[in-house]
Amino acid sequence: MAEPIDFYFDFTSPYGYIAAHRIEDVAGRHGRAVRWHPFLVGAVFKLTGTRAAIEDPLKGGYARRDFVRSAKLAGLPFNMPSTFPFNPVAASRAFYWADAIDQDGAKRLALKIYDKVFVTDTGPVTPEAVADTAAEAGFDREACLSALGSDEIKAKLRAAGDAAVARGVFGSPFFLVDGEPFFGADRLPQVDRWLETGGW
Repeated sequence: MAEPIDFYFDFTSPYGYIAAHRIEDVAGRHGRAVRWHPFLVGAVFKLTGTRAAIEDPLKGGYARRDFVRSAKLAGLPFNMPSTFPFNPVAASRAFYWADAIDQDGAKRLALKIYDKVFVTDTGPVTPEAVADTAAEAGFDREACLSALGSDEIKAKLRAAGDAAVARGVFGSPFFLVDGEPFFGADRLPQVDRWLETGGW
């Protein structure tokens, strides 16, 4: 069996939103599974001395236009959230809690979170709102809310960030296909081609 594709993303990433809606289809065409790994890209920015394009005075205006164009090209709705950037910690912790229970359910939860952030602008930020979204995805609300503050789930998210950096992940979205790195939602056609040809 071929190794799953590793998909790294941050819930504040508009391009991560696009990739999350497309990566399973790309992988599925080639009989590949996908492992999802939310991480805190802000921690990587601190490590590398960089920042999000939208926070750059020169790049920010361009980035806002490109988010809309890129989503439209992918056939996805997009609305810039009124609060941006926001703290993605609770959402990321919820994913790892859910993933230990139901991996497919955790992916559904991630997509619901992304859609609330970048489509309806009702994105969950507080633990309570994240737990509400977990319930919509079929999980136990109170169990989720309790887990968000647990040392175990906090440690899982920290470990995920450390593992991402150790593998050379520096932004969102980021894909590792049999060890080959691809950065950005616009690299999904390359991922598709790489899987089709076995590398070129």
